[in-house]
Amino acid sequence: MHWLDVVIMTIYFGALVALGVYFWKKNTSTEEYFVGSRSFSGWVVGISLLGTAISSITFLAYPADAFKTTWIRFTPNIMLLAAVFIAAFVFLPFFRRGKITSAYEYLEDRFGPSIRLYGAATFLFTELIRISIILFLLSLVLHEITGLSPTAVIVMAGAFVVFYTVIGGIDTVIWTDVVQVVVFVIGGLICLGVIIHELPGGLSQILSVATVDGKFALAELMDGKAEAASWGLTVQRKTITMMLILGLTKWLQHYCFNQNIIQRYVATKTTAEARKAMFVAAFLRVPLWAFFFFLGTSLYVYFKVFPTDEAARMLTGELKAEQVLPYFIINYLPPGLTGLVLAAALAAAMSSLDSSINAISTVGVVDIYRRHLVQDRDDRHYLRFAHGLATIAGAVMILGAIVLLHTETTTIEDTALILVSLFGGGMLGVYLIGFFTTKGDARAVGVGIVFTILFTGWAMLSKTEWLPQALRPPFDLYYTAIFANLAMFVAGYLAASLWPAKHRDLANLTVWTQENSNKK
Repeated sequence: MHWLDVVIMTIYFGALVALGVYFWKKNTSTEEYFVGSRSFSGWVVGISLLGTAISSITFLAYPADAFKTTWIRFTPNIMLLAAVFIAAFVFLPFFRRGKITSAYEYLEDRFGPSIRLYGAATFLFTELIRISIILFLLSLVLHEITGLSPTAVIVMAGAFVVFYTVIGGIDTVIWTDVVQVVVFVIGGLICLGVIIHELPGGLSQILSVATVDGKFALAELMDGKAEAASWGLTVQRKTITMMLILGLTKWLQHYCFNQNIIQRYVATKTTAEARKAMFVAAFLRVPLWAFFFFLGTSLYVYFKVFPTDEAARMLTGELKAEQVLPYFIINYLPPGLTGLVLAAALAAAMSSLDSSINAISTVGVVDIYRRHLVQDRDDRHYLRFAHGLATIAGAVMILGAIVLLHTETTTIEDTALILVSLFGGGMLGVYLIGFFTTKGDARAVGVGIVFTILFTGWAMLSKTEWLPQALRPPFDLYYTAIFANLAMFVAGYLAASLWPAKHRDLANLTVWTQENSNKK
């Protein structure tokens, strides 16, 4: 890299470390370390939520998906706004009761400690998969920059993120997210600006070429050819309607029980500030996602006009499509701009990794360690354990990213959607039983969990040669999350109807027993 690029990136890394060290001095309790003493304003948390959402999947996987395929996998994101509206006025009050720290405390109040433990374990498992994917994508950028092996850069980048996250807690996570969002947006705009400037026909050429080649289409790539998706209600292939339903399911899950989100809910000063944060993030995220899909489409046009062997191999699958934006950054941006855009790529990854690592340590301490394993110790003990658990999460993340180096996939965005579908655990169904019915206890929900595990296990086996063709699920695996949550709700509700729960106080635990003061 040019010396100017090195200087810019050094300043960026130094700023992150400085923030971590600054907030380290404040973190003398778990209340501060996990929720920042519940003192944040809505706009700060809203930008932080945006930073958590715009991971490497946004910066690298979305452009890669649009570069190699079409816009079909953008459609689930459209449903974010509907999900946030529901979450802000239905889900949020349940998590603003008292001083809740974890999303899964609600499950114990509603169903009992065993269901809380299941919810926490499900989050830990799926989140470790997610951050492994993000770190893997980050390694592609750093590999292009340094020339070091992908394994080496995974270890170094992972260790750096773990360091400033462990010492800084949620304060560092939220404020570094704000900085990283600004850097991230500037980086994306620079890339698109250079592409438009270099193309002979500019923006109009991108629009015309991409339209003729069907790159804006809502279509699925089949044997190298794009086949337009229909609006039908079929579960055997990707249709626009089904992708929208999938998106609503995905985002309801995200805003219903994802600790990364719930932890932001409870870190705000008031419920009104929490709602402000939710809408700030939502109304910025959808246009930003669309922008990075458009960036991928622009890269397709750029390399069609200025073809290279590397870009062609990314289209055919010989090289991973996620390398296209790092390849462009390193080879086509001028000095200075390269460093700034690389910092943006790193910001995209780190803004999600730090949030997730902090959330993992929070759930591990609050829902498992302090609740079930070691009780009645002083707060300093739990704070030290949180540091250790965050470090362990970072190590698992690094190992997971290394495994992904040797995994064959269509695109990483494709892989992420399937993994979330398979391992979502039907948790949305559990919360919907809790929020919208007065039935059920741990026994009934346990029946739903067993049924859902069997269902998702059946879906997983369909990806192997072990299951005969006749016994494989008659639906696209993208829709596993929809059916898993439906199975959880139906099985749990039926079990609750047949197996009445023992009487317990449900005040403020369902929409039917919620006091008016708690809805504000």
